[in-house]
Amino acid sequence: MAIRKMRVVGEDDEILRTRCKEVEQMTPKIKKLIKDMFDTMYEQNGVGLAAPQVGVLKRIVVIDIGEGPYVFINPEILETEGEQTGNEGCLSVPGKFAVVTRPNRVVVRAYNEDMEEFVLEGFELMARAICHECDHLDGVLYIDKMEGTLHDNDELED
Repeated sequence: MAIRKMRVVGEDDEILRTRCKEVEQMTPKIKKLIKDMFDTMYEQNGVGLAAPQVGVLKRIVVIDIGEGPYVFINPEILETEGEQTGNEGCLSVPGKFAVVTRPNRVVVRAYNEDMEEFVLEGFELMARAICHECDHLDGVLYIDKMEGTLHDNDELED
């Protein structure tokens, strides 16, 4: 288990605001990065993590909303539909959340850890997670899209 240092807003703005480069081929180093990203995400109790959040400017996202882990390499959102508005947080903006509107349905094309192309249709939380993490790959954070102000996590109701 290798936990990577989480990059956070206010300290690591440059890396969090940089557009990531595409992954050209799978290497042992990238396979290790993916494993480390999952370890880091689970350790932080997150549902998604993008490579720039651990300091690597590669177009790699990992997501696990409780339906099993997904790896998205060079993801491209093909379609969106509907909308959902709700609370959203981020491991790079610790202890905070804000209201964000996202699509309710997303179709994404990406490559898995074996560099095999796949297409996935995600709804609700999966759609939100895909959009949130793909934004990271372009240097965009949820705080750029929030409606209203940031709130402390202790303001969340159960």
